[in-house]
Amino acid sequence: MKDLENRVGSSINRRTFVKRGLTAAGAATVGGGLLTRSTPLLAEERGREEKSGRLTRGDAAILRFLAAAEILETDLWQQYNELGGIQDKEVPGGSGSKPYTDALTQLDSDMPQYIHDNTEDELTHEVFINNYLASKGADTVDLEQFRNLPSSQVSGAQQIGRLTNLMQLTVDTSWWTRYRSRNKNPDFGDTFDQAVPSLAVGQHPAIPRNNDDLVPDKHIQAIANTAGFHFGTIEQGGTSLYPQLAQRVTHPEVLRIVLSIGPTEAMHFQTWSDKAGNAPPLTDPKDPSLVFPDLNNDPKFGGEEFQTTLIMPEPTIFLRKGLGVCSIVRPTETKGAAMAALKFLTAMGLFIGQSPAFFEFMKDLAEDADEARRGGD
Repeated sequence: MKDLENRVGSSINRRTFVKRGLTAAGAATVGGGLLTRSTPLLAEERGREEKSGRLTRGDAAILRFLAAAEILETDLWQQYNELGGIQDKEVPGGSGSKPYTDALTQLDSDMPQYIHDNTEDELTHEVFINNYLASKGADTVDLEQFRNLPSSQVSGAQQIGRLTNLMQLTVDTSWWTRYRSRNKNPDFGDTFDQAVPSLAVGQHPAIPRNNDDLVPDKHIQAIANTAGFHFGTIEQGGTSLYPQLAQRVTHPEVLRIVLSIGPTEAMHFQTWSDKAGNAPPLTDPKDPSLVFPDLNNDPKFGGEEFQTTLIMPEPTIFLRKGLGVCSIVRPTETKGAAMAALKFLTAMGLFIGQSPAFFEFMKDLAEDADEARRGGD
């Protein structure tokens, strides 16, 4: 993908140039993405290689989109871990921010460990999927050239290029009521109330932008609360994405990979769903428009759809309304799933500052994944 931005800027589509994975073993660096050696080939060569080899083109496309998603997740979780997690040989980088960590522990005293473990999990996902692609002679994913976004300037953060922006987020918290509803399902086109309506508008930092963000106490707590709800927002997306794309996979071993990684995303989501419920109610003194309500007692909220202790998916309608309710992951509709995931991540502001080439590259990966069909080439 050398000179990718120039290629995207021309009339030549990204599919004309691909990367043939030679080796990914031992190539991971936390916070630095996955580094792979690759050779550009014509799209026709890619088709022959993946069709005649050990992966269908559809399976390879699905795995590539998932690898890209996991690289992006690793990048954002690394930023959280540098300031609020545990920095060690498993997840190195950064030196922590005590005020931010203290605010996160208001949601749970074990937050640093949970953040660390989530970060490590996403790293292993990206490395494994790319290694698997390479082992099959298929194209791998490398986003290194897009690592151009700035780091937080707060003490404790590494000053390196980032793929994701955690300082201007618009956080969709409708997953909160979606998983508590007993009579609605997004696969039927239903919509859901926001748990924190003010997070769903404007742009809010989920990590301190600089040392000025560390005071006063209620301001850094608002940033930590934003992070707490963002954790759930990110992981519920992964919880749905894996079963959505699994329905398009052909090879049993690829299906095994997707079905084995997907449930770990659900484990992450349930953890963060529980912790978000402990976010202290407050109004951000530096941004009075940002209000974290008391979800159990505020008269504007209340009831089962906002109850903080309901962290397991409530049964709801599934497939056809006449079949009765069932406790499920939601959504699981597979049509357009990859593109919907990309639009969801983009809408939250995660890629503010990224280049047009980045968006074109990700769009093509998503389109390839959505074109995959079970039993296809």
